[in-house]
Parts: sequence; C-alpha cells; structure tokens
Amino acid sequence: MTPITCIEDLRQLAEKRVPRAFFQYVDSGSYAEETFRANRADMERVKLRQRVLVNVDKRDLSTTIVGQKSSLPIALAPIGLCGMQHGNGEILAAEAANEAGIPFCMSTMSICSMEQVAEATKRPFWFQVYVIRDRGFIADLIARAKAANCSALVLTVDLQVLGQRHRDIKNGMTVPPQIKLSNVLDIMSKPRWVKSILGAKSKTFGNLAGHVKGMEGVNSLAQWTNSQFDPTLSWQDVAWIRSLWPGKLIVKGILDVEDAKLATKSGADAIVVSNHGGRQLDGAPSSIAMLPKIADAVGNDIEVMFDGGIRSGQDLFRALALGAKSCLIGRAYIYGLGALGKQGVTTAIDVIRKELDITMALTGVTKIADINRSTLATETIPEETHVLELAESRKAAGGR
Repeated sequence: MTPITCIEDLRQLAEKRVPRAFFQYVDSGSYAEETFRANRADMERVKLRQRVLVNVDKRDLSTTIVGQKSSLPIALAPIGLCGMQHGNGEILAAEAANEAGIPFCMSTMSICSMEQVAEATKRPFWFQVYVIRDRGFIADLIARAKAANCSALVLTVDLQVLGQRHRDIKNGMTVPPQIKLSNVLDIMSKPRWVKSILGAKSKTFGNLAGHVKGMEGVNSLAQWTNSQFDPTLSWQDVAWIRSLWPGKLIVKGILDVEDAKLATKSGADAIVVSNHGGRQLDGAPSSIAMLPKIADAVGNDIEVMFDGGIRSGQDLFRALALGAKSCLIGRAYIYGLGALGKQGVTTAIDVIRKELDITMALTGVTKIADINRSTLATETIPEETHVLELAESRKAAGGR
C-alpha cells in the first residue's frame, strides 16, 4: 500500500473501502454545499508567519481542554453513524484517542452504545447530546452518561431541524443499508467493510434502540430526526441541562457573536464555534471566518473551541492563532477509521501531530499558549469574496 502522508490519503482510501452511501454521508454538506466548501477555502486563506533563527529545539504540544490534560489541542468530534464507517467504530476511535492522550466525544446517533464504549475502554470520554421532544428520554440519556463515567457533556444546538443533504437522499442512506441492487453491488465490492460490520457489537443506533419511543423499526436517521428533534429548543433548555449535568458542559454550534455572549451566561464551560461541518444552514459563513469575532467578543469569559475544516496541523495552528483554545476534528479522523479502522484513526492523529509540531518550529513557537494572531502573516482573514470560486466548484460538482 502507498504510504499515508496526509489526511487526503486517508480520505481517498476510505472512499475505496466504505460503501458509497456511508462515505458520502460524512463527505458532504447540505443543499448546494457552499458553506461546506467555504470551511476549507477560508481556512486555506489564513497565512502563517514564517520565522527563522529562533531556538525551537524543545517544543511542547500539550494543553488542557475544559480542565482535562491533553497531549494535543484536539478532541475527536462526535460523528453520527461512526460505527458504519467500520464495525465497532466508536470503540476503536475511543481506544485510539485514549492511546494518543486526547479526548474522544461520542455522538447520540452512534452505532455502539455509550455503555459498550465504557465497557470496552474503561476510560472517561465525552458524550454529545441533542435535545428531542421527549425530555424524559434526554434526562435518562444524561443519567446514563453519568453512569458511563463521561467526563464532559457536549450539547449540540444547531440541529433543531435537519438541513437537507442531497446525497443522503439520492443514496437512500439508512441503517442498515436498503436492500436494492445498487447498494448490494456496492457493498459486495467492499469485503473488508462487510467483515467489520458483521463482527460488530451493534448494527443499529445503540443509544436509542430499546430506549426511545418511536425508534422501533426506524432505520433512517433523517426520518427519526425530522419526527423527534425539537424546534422549540431555547436557552432555557440549556439551563435545564446544566441543572442535570454536574460535570463540564460544552455548547456546540455557536456561529454568531450574540449567541456566544448568551452562551457565556448559560452556565456552560465552553463553546464550540461550528457550522456543523457545512451540513445545516447552507449559505452561513465558514467557522474560521467567525472564530476571531466570537473569540474577541467573549474574551476569557468562556473557553472557546473550534470545529470546521481542519485537515492538517497547519489548519489546527490557524484556528489556535485566531482564538481557539482547542479544536475538534471530525472528517479528518473518520476518514482514517473508514480507511484502516483503529490504525487509521491513530494515523490521522499522528499526521496532525507531526504537522503541528513542524509548523510550530517554522513559525518560531515552542508551546501552544504562544500561538496567537502575531504568528499569522495577516491578523484577519482576507475579505475577498469567493463568488467565482463557488460558482466553478458548484458547476464541477454537478450543480448541487
């Protein structure tokens, strides 16, 4: 096999090994995918300040994330259907994160259950929760997270309704896959994936099956989401969850300065600047464009984390320089999981670690706390628009 040198190598390998519906589930955005593409385009426009003749012999990449020591300023983001990229995907990703000394966050919409991950890893992990109409179920879910020894609760607030993802609809994306000729032929060409799924502990939504009313017999994430997610969600619900959860509370999905200020008053310990990976409001700004504005607005009143478009150590450096204390990586590690299982997740983390280390050396930085806007060639993201770029990329993508 060709050596893996970057996250894109893992992405290309995952595309070959994971059935089309599940690969495209993580590799796409909503509607015309403008925000999905902007996350990467804007990230690449942030330029680093090269420094020379600075003693960078001893570099320290460690930090703390919501009070937890971490070998890197990253955590593995919550990914729905993680276990459909590779059998026991949540367990494997958690094990890789533990061995790397970074946090792992499990999604409500995981395939393995939180109890299965807790039993397999014997280590604390974060749990991500959505608020649905059945508040009793949410209270039970939080109680289960306590019992599973989760060390932080991540409340995702930007999915009160589901943004349409064209590729999921066209692929008929369900769990397990629909039995139709195109799916069967695709799956038959992925023997490694089939073997991993057949040997998995769970093959449906592990945190939901047997626990939430209305989930029986539902194999479509979109079907369940549209019927259960609650558009009445408000800051009062954040306060309610704060009252139920004694540990660290992280609010994910903040993309507006006013919302960031409200979050500082909500009792949360941290916020994640995020547009859900370009999978919700298409036409929203990129996460990296909003990060410095939000970081400036909240100052030290709340810990600022970042999510959206990180594919390298250079990207991680950019986000830290623009105000994030730490970052979540999602697609970067999920490509590794689909490509090589646990080893792929480890490889993704190692790629980003090595790239961040070299980037720090070449910018004259020896510790994470010294990464700030002075380490950028320009202090703000250029304001040029991407109208032509977006038009061309949309045309190339077939008008999505």
